Amino acid sequence: MAKKQIKVMCTAFRDGFQSVVGARVFSKDFMPAVKAAYDAGIRWFEAGGGARFQACYFYCQEDAYAVMDEFRRTCPDADLQTLSRGVNVVGLDSQPSDMIKLHAETFKKHGISSIRNFDALNDVNNLKWSGQCIHDAGLNHEVVVTMMGLPPGVDNQGTHTPEFYASRVQQIVDAGIPFDRLCFKDASGTSKPATVRETMKQARAVLEKAGKGGTHIQFHSHETAGNGIACYLAALEGGADGLDLSMTPMSGGTCQPDIITMWHALDGDDRFELAGIDIDKVRKAEAVFRDAMKDYFLPPEAMSVNPEIVWSPMPGGALTANTQMLRDNDMMDKYDSMIDEMYDAVRLGGFGTSVTPVSQFYAQQALNNALFGKWKKIAPGYGKMVLGYFGKTPVAPDPEIVKIASEQLGLQPTTKTVLEINNADPKKGRAAAEKMLEDAGLPVTDENVFIAASCLEKGIAYLKDPSKAPNGVRKNAPKNSAVSGGAQASGGKDFTVTVNGKAYGVSFGADGQATVNGAAYSYSVKDGISAAAPAAAPAAAGAGEPFKAPMPGLVLRITAQNGQQVAEGEEVLVMESMKMEMPMKATKAGTVSIAVNQGDKIASGDTLFTVA
Repeated sequence: MAKKQIKVMCTAFRDGFQSVVGARVFSKDFMPAVKAAYDAGIRWFEAGGGARFQACYFYCQEDAYAVMDEFRRTCPDADLQTLSRGVNVVGLDSQPSDMIKLHAETFKKHGISSIRNFDALNDVNNLKWSGQCIHDAGLNHEVVVTMMGLPPGVDNQGTHTPEFYASRVQQIVDAGIPFDRLCFKDASGTSKPATVRETMKQARAVLEKAGKGGTHIQFHSHETAGNGIACYLAALEGGADGLDLSMTPMSGGTCQPDIITMWHALDGDDRFELAGIDIDKVRKAEAVFRDAMKDYFLPPEAMSVNPEIVWSPMPGGALTANTQMLRDNDMMDKYDSMIDEMYDAVRLGGFGTSVTPVSQFYAQQALNNALFGKWKKIAPGYGKMVLGYFGKTPVAPDPEIVKIASEQLGLQPTTKTVLEINNADPKKGRAAAEKMLEDAGLPVTDENVFIAASCLEKGIAYLKDPSKAPNGVRKNAPKNSAVSGGAQASGGKDFTVTVNGKAYGVSFGADGQATVNGAAYSYSVKDGISAAAPAAAPAAAGAGEPFKAPMPGLVLRITAQNGQQVAEGEEVLVMESMKMEMPMKATKAGTVSIAVNQGDKIASGDTLFTVA
């Protein structure tokens, strides 16, 4: 009996990057590895979308569309697939109908052939229009049911079981959504093998009953909790036709299992083998990839499994994206408490699957609970989710959490669909994006419109001057030379610097860059001691009530003017931290004096403005 040929999609250059380095990587560094994988015979790649779209503009000083174009030039006849989050497409916030359509059309224009389309709440209403747009653009639509294991001790209330997932497949069929492939996506790697096996069987039965028995079923998981290979074997036993696999150094740990690891797991199995895989060529391609990534800072939390994740289902892509941001904001010491708080964020939040954007909502709320006390500060995304603004959660969120969110956000619960809400919002859609471009003096193209709509101020800043956009890519500093004599050295040297009892790992590089705990900063050294700038004069009595930053972040936008009269509770500026937008409002009426500028990076406790 011939072995079943299992199709492989290589995720190394999208989910691999998101799951290890928070999607922060330069295309010029990794494209030679793409070529090596293509030369090794791989013909199905995850080539963009998901966090890799925004990350290009937010951290890499690159255009995501240009990266897609280069991917297509490198892999002329491959199936290039991107990831879309249903009505959220490639951002945390949801979009109206015109932006969802433009997403599919522009990705098709830039060489993409397939789009994987999921909704973290498994709300089929969020897949109808997005799926239709993908199909109408002439792309393969891979529709998704998202999976996770609920934390031990939590009553599943009939969700996240094989029967629940099969019912979602039935709803997709009943809704008439056109699709070419079906994928089951477990971003946190917390599903149990038995659940995976039975889910594949029940899904196949639903498809056969609907006359779609020949539909390709793909399975996606991560090694984060340590049972990725076990779940992959269970998926094959249940009837899956393909697997998502990655390549070292973007494999294992928080990523997908490695192609070589899966090949080894099937070696000698008389039932299955990976289709088209020449293992010697793949090994050579992985050697090229390791060399391409040798200078990148690989976070230790991404390099190993974490059994505790089953209690706090943080997906690989969100885990490292968040730890990179924690490092950006000097809050890495909050990581363990944030992970601990994930348990209650999931348990009380309505059981949405822990995958972007819901995983980020869980993480944001978990961090707020750790910083400010449980439910003292509702994260906007989490609050809007439990109130229904992202669709219907699998079960009703805890009523007390809904009440707190409604009070803090000033929003009532809703049962409207996301498209109903967004299509009526004048701040969203093509007209709003075009105005942003026109106000900035930028050309109005389809690509620029979508960048503005999905990346907002940061997208506009990139389009104005890519060279001044943030560079958040973390690389290790060169070794084996010193900083001496007050001059920048020709290489680098590593130090441990302790300030006020806190240790910092510092690497000085030859290019005027110092890496501090994985984050890059410009530096210069001169002989002698320059005259210090005069200290700021102390504020005069009655000069105003200071409003201080509640946590580290950056000033995203300033909505009031210096000297403006503001009312109590009126917004003065908006901070961003951990992908959360946090309005900072006056605590009393008076004249505002703003102490920061747009784009400033701020520490916890810094004065943002005063009101006198």
